[in-house]
Amino acid sequence: MAKATKKQALGRGLSALLKDPENDIKSVEDKNADKVVGNIIELELESIDVNPFQPRTSFNDETLRELATSIKEIGVIQPITVRKLDFDNYQLVSGERRFRASKLAGLKSIPAYIRIANDQESLTMALVENIQRQDLDPIEIALSYQRLIDEISLTQEQLSDRVGKKRSTIANYLRLLKLDPIVQTGMRDGFISMGHGRALINIEDQQKQLDIYESIIGKSLSVRETEQIVRSLNGKTEKPTTAISSTSNVLPKHISKGVKEFSDYFGAKIDVKVSSKGNGKLIIPFSSKEDFERLKKLIGED
Repeated sequence: MAKATKKQALGRGLSALLKDPENDIKSVEDKNADKVVGNIIELELESIDVNPFQPRTSFNDETLRELATSIKEIGVIQPITVRKLDFDNYQLVSGERRFRASKLAGLKSIPAYIRIANDQESLTMALVENIQRQDLDPIEIALSYQRLIDEISLTQEQLSDRVGKKRSTIANYLRLLKLDPIVQTGMRDGFISMGHGRALINIEDQQKQLDIYESIIGKSLSVRETEQIVRSLNGKTEKPTTAISSTSNVLPKHISKGVKEFSDYFGAKIDVKVSSKGNGKLIIPFSSKEDFERLKKLIGED
């Protein structure tokens, strides 16, 4: 308890230092900057502005109320991070949920780390931290990546290094921004998954894209089923992969024809292995639990 009280008192003492116009700290070279930058300081909530670079655009009211209740009981466990704008004026870098919940809880001040950062650094810190730590929806993540590329002039390779994600992962997110705005909204609201969105990207006609989107929602289509529809519209069909034994060079005609029928029915590449005696086995692949359940339903229909 003694340590906690001392830490809190220290934060309030530094807060008083920041209230003194003669100690207005604007850079890390200024007097007393080492006492402030990087330390936990109690800041008045009314002196903090919301970060315009925040990628999250919506906050769940219920979870905010739950966090506010927790804050009332035990306080703010993890300090927010702010950057200094002007005398006694700060801007959020990260921790907007804690900031909003503290206001709901009726707090007047909040523990904060103070940083000295320009707009570009603030944008980078806010976006990178949120991408890595918050449960952003796929479109929010894509928009965050795009802002880092556009506003900081990063290449996808540089962005990959900055956020610790593969370049291909970043590219897949960015492609989602080519979807019709209605489809993007559906993904943000959780009506469809990123997998659905990635399939729909391959439909250039926006009206057809919206038609499939409505079918996904209305018929509860899986990602695999959506991919099949897209392939069909684009005139692409999957050819079954065949594997035969070393004693046979060509699959018997009736088996070759049957494998194609199986592949068309299951919407998957069926693998067949046949021995010289004519016996063998079929292998039906699946890509997820959802896809496995789809195959079970198809088998159960006969």
